[in-house]
Amino acid sequence: MKVPRDRHEADRVGSVKVARHLSNIISPPIMFAAVGLALGIYERPIRPGLIWGLVYGLIVTMIPMAVVFVFLRTGRIGDLHMSHTSERHIPYLVAVGAGALAFAVIRLLNGPVLLQCLAVLNIITLGALGLINTQWLISIHATAAAATWLIATLIFGPVVGLVLLPLVVLICYIRLYLKRHTLAQVLAGIALGLTVVLVLRAFGCFIP
Repeated sequence: MKVPRDRHEADRVGSVKVARHLSNIISPPIMFAAVGLALGIYERPIRPGLIWGLVYGLIVTMIPMAVVFVFLRTGRIGDLHMSHTSERHIPYLVAVGAGALAFAVIRLLNGPVLLQCLAVLNIITLGALGLINTQWLISIHATAAAATWLIATLIFGPVVGLVLLPLVVLICYIRLYLKRHTLAQVLAGIALGLTVVLVLRAFGCFIP
């Protein structure tokens, strides 16, 4: 794979700077936290649903992000995007653990079933990504975008899916534009995200 456009700070100008910021903002933890809020409010009245969504989002987002921040500060990873596969091993393990913790908390406290399914999705996808990334830099952005898009489409309907589809395309395009991933790595991420959602649906998850 070619050297990423935004590898060096001096190159982070113009469209590269905008693309990098968008990639950081529309990140996998943020995507999952957003869909978690939506699912919590969908399944429960707005106040408890919002609280459940926040509980899920805080666990699956803040714990992995805190580890990545510490690793950045201590130099264990070179940048937020973790361009080298070796930099992603521990963050992926932590993310899987966070998904398991979210599932346990929501399950034990009789939280929304949709959020339990979402936590299981986190465990499976992040575990698979972690294994694949020992050999190949598959796109977690593409995986998260495809999975959250399909979940939103299944739960909220095709109109919502059509509205969100350009965002999925944008996220994947940005990863290619920044040369953070090859087309094959992005397509593999999309396939993984869609496949895990459909498999879980076959087992009774993500049914409105």
